[in-house]
Amino acid sequence: MKKRETSIFTEWVLNNRFSVGLINVLLTLVIILVFNKISFVLSPINTFVSAVLPPILVALVQYYLMNPLVDLLEKRFKVPRPVTILAIFALVTVFLVWVINSLIPVVQNQIDSLVKNWPTIWKNSTNTVDDLLHSPRFSGLRDSLQKQLTSLQQDFSNTLGSTVTNALSNLTSAVSVATAIFTTLATAPFLLFFMLKDGHKLRPFLVKFAPQRWEQATSSLLHEVNQAVASYVTGQVSVAICVGIMFFIGYTIIGEPYGAALAICAGFLNLIPYFGTFIGLIPALIIALVTSLPMVANVLIVFFVEQIIETRVISPLVVGNRLKMHPITTIVVMLGAGSVWGLWGVIGGIPIYAVMKILLMHAYQYYRKVSHLYDDSFDEEPEKGKEEND
Repeated sequence: MKKRETSIFTEWVLNNRFSVGLINVLLTLVIILVFNKISFVLSPINTFVSAVLPPILVALVQYYLMNPLVDLLEKRFKVPRPVTILAIFALVTVFLVWVINSLIPVVQNQIDSLVKNWPTIWKNSTNTVDDLLHSPRFSGLRDSLQKQLTSLQQDFSNTLGSTVTNALSNLTSAVSVATAIFTTLATAPFLLFFMLKDGHKLRPFLVKFAPQRWEQATSSLLHEVNQAVASYVTGQVSVAICVGIMFFIGYTIIGEPYGAALAICAGFLNLIPYFGTFIGLIPALIIALVTSLPMVANVLIVFFVEQIIETRVISPLVVGNRLKMHPITTIVVMLGAGSVWGLWGVIGGIPIYAVMKILLMHAYQYYRKVSHLYDDSFDEEPEKGKEEND
């Protein structure tokens, strides 16, 4: 049998997994370099995206929270989607009016009082810690901790002063931010209405642009991406709301000052995985330390009860492990995204990672299928040809 001729280039480059991998990496880096060199061409696109992205994100979060109910009423009770959407909008409007009339004044008074009294609270808390450090039990740590407290207080004062100065000197930026917030709040409801009304038509519409032999795979890919984002958004927001309610009830029972403001703060911070609740505990402990030592114990009891209910009941039922991410992966992604994009990276890094993971896994599976580099028979083919020639 005639021996198959293979060149060195084919054997060591085209048919070599390591070489093919390096070529793909090189091409990726070249594409990134080219886009970096023509960034001035993409700047209008960046401006456009920065303008439309906030209302889209606000509407998208609400879409994932409301869409399951709209789908349920349409499929089970044959209720038209516009009717359900308008009813939900009416209920949300009534709820917002109640919140504005009942809850907002209480929270606003507590926040105003907290901001006004924070210097006194901080000074009293440092004095309380200083009194504890004068105990003979802490004589060895007294000087070190005293320096840390002094440094922390000075840094806080400097940061607060620079923040106020920057806010006063950048009134134009403040007006721009206020305009962007108003535009977002005014535009998001309209986007949300049409998302709820026609959102279920988006996946079939996008699938039409795929080649016919890829339609099934494209539909499956879009479904997985949608499920991943929906699971994360609904899970995190639902848990955050439950955490805020639990802290509000707990702080009300123990008589924690500024309980409503601290509970809302804890609910928002819970959007940060793993560390958010602990960060929200810090101001509560500082205020409790100024009040009395029994109040510190009560705050810790509320915190531990909340953690038990959240980790044992709420999170497994609402969130579970839908994204199938290891805790180490979650922490690494959160820290990395936070260092690049700040707070928005901490909050949005995990769903972005989940979407990128799905896309890369599908791309890898397709490449593995069409390249034949991972077939066991591929490595055995030269040996088989050699035996036939012998």
